Amino acid sequence: MSHVKNKVEWCLRKAEKELHEGKKHRGLRKVNPDLQKAREHIVKAERNLKATLYLREGGYTDWCSSTLFYVIYHCFRALLVKHGYESRNQECTFALLQSLIEERLVTITLPELEKVFDMNIKEGQESPDVVSIREESQYSTTLTLKDESYTGLLQFAKEILHKTKLMLEE
Repeated sequence: MSHVKNKVEWCLRKAEKELHEGKKHRGLRKVNPDLQKAREHIVKAERNLKATLYLREGGYTDWCSSTLFYVIYHCFRALLVKHGYESRNQECTFALLQSLIEERLVTITLPELEKVFDMNIKEGQESPDVVSIREESQYSTTLTLKDESYTGLLQFAKEILHKTKLMLEE
């Protein structure tokens, strides 16, 4: 079994165990596919996109990386729920999406997923993925996001949103 399949299985077992213990799960679980819920994630993604533009206008670009990340993340969650999964863990979301990519069930590509979250990044290695940019902006004392980073993230988030909307209507 591939590493990603093992990760998905671990996420499913984690959620099952937590639910069995009466806890709120922090993994991945099978649910009925729900196109309405998927569309609600798109509404949330679009709202985050509007928030990004508002923050940029107000000079709070350090927060734009977070809102742009969540544009993309809600798109990914929309795809998962369309395929019958609920995730409450980012790494589980990324692992399942990679599995859906490998099974050719979504048109998001592996390079696009790695642009969001690169599981193969090593400690100390420069990481231009969206998660790393978001974490740097969110947890550092930096008050601005470089214009080229903002522009690139904005364009990428819009592309993922567009692709996701198309996939939901297939």
